[in-house]
Amino acid sequence: MGHFFEEREAAPLDERERLLFERLPAALQRAKKRAPAIAQQLQGVDPETIRQRSDLHRIPVIRKSELLQAQLAARQGAGAAELPEAGRIFGGFSAIGWGEAARVFASPGPIYEPESHRPDYWGFARALHAAGFEHGGLVYNCFSYHFTPAGSMMETAAHALGCTVFPGGVGQTELQVQAIADLAPAAYTGTPSFLKIIMEKAAQMQVELPSLKRALFSGEAFPPSLCAWFAEHGIEGYQAYGSADLGMMAYETEAREGLVVNEDIILEIVRPGTGEPVPDGEVGEVVVTTLNPDYPLVRFGTGDLSAILQGASPCGRSNLRIKGWMGRADQTTKVRGMFVHPGQVAGVLKRHPEVLKARLVVSGSMGNDVMVLKAELDGVKPETLDHLAESVRELTKLRVNIEPVAVGSLPNDGKVIDDVRSYE
Repeated sequence: MGHFFEEREAAPLDERERLLFERLPAALQRAKKRAPAIAQQLQGVDPETIRQRSDLHRIPVIRKSELLQAQLAARQGAGAAELPEAGRIFGGFSAIGWGEAARVFASPGPIYEPESHRPDYWGFARALHAAGFEHGGLVYNCFSYHFTPAGSMMETAAHALGCTVFPGGVGQTELQVQAIADLAPAAYTGTPSFLKIIMEKAAQMQVELPSLKRALFSGEAFPPSLCAWFAEHGIEGYQAYGSADLGMMAYETEAREGLVVNEDIILEIVRPGTGEPVPDGEVGEVVVTTLNPDYPLVRFGTGDLSAILQGASPCGRSNLRIKGWMGRADQTTKVRGMFVHPGQVAGVLKRHPEVLKARLVVSGSMGNDVMVLKAELDGVKPETLDHLAESVRELTKLRVNIEPVAVGSLPNDGKVIDDVRSYE
């Protein structure tokens, strides 16, 4: 296998975009026929008219909380008669049922996710390849194999590379140390914190683990300080970003400059609480449309924050890059007994195009809440501030103070609501 898992990783970006959107209408048509929840999401939208990225805004964003509610409602009998058994379990989002699905997993909620028989179903093989995993090697997999799909994600990817897998799972660190010493695997998959625990336990046991040279981490943050710690201990660690719904979305390469977006998905960064894309470089919510024919999620809001990095990766892969995980987009908070969410702030901006950017800051203490809308305005008029306050009050049912700030002064961190209250 060459430098890339597939040569299309180096294809021109405009060619990749063209091919993705040539495939998308047929994928949407298939999803409408086999996944009732997707058919409902696409109601009033002709898939044949979704031919470029700018067309996507006509499809509403579905967020994880809505997927959970759809599954709960179906399991509790709402509309269940219209769905086959597997369709009821998955809330109408899956295009496959029992028999077609090889496994079914559960994430907190619980949200149930199918896995089909397709090789490398979750798409992590290219991340393993970019991390230097080699055909014929032994991969020591310390992701869980029960309930959640993480263990299967890495195992199916390793098999796609032609690797053998030891299912180490989680816990039992002394046994993990012994197994690694006996088996001498070259590569590890799991969380970085657990591998660090294993290595520290090995040091306590005075057992050397010289075989481990590479690792692909996921499931938690992998900051530069931890990357340096592993390098000092002879392990070259990389990270991949994925979810139980979408599989692998982006992965790190030897360039160490952001994460390269996976093939076969369309990734957008939108303003939190909306489906509107933000300019490249601005922090927003990660929204993904996958061409997975078995679990065809369309404009699925992950709830994670990130931003597009401009330009191509120095490693030669040409797909879009994101900065990585930058926090959560769900900034909903409760003020004086009322929920305030990012969509309401977005509603204010929609009414007032003269506001270039805004952030709602909630301060004070419990029972003495203060709301201030910081607004970047190109020119300030007293009546503008009054109208802004009226719009906020109308949309949130709460009083607010308006604070005009200089254009470009609000941080580029994706925050729409900033709760700085003291709870001591």
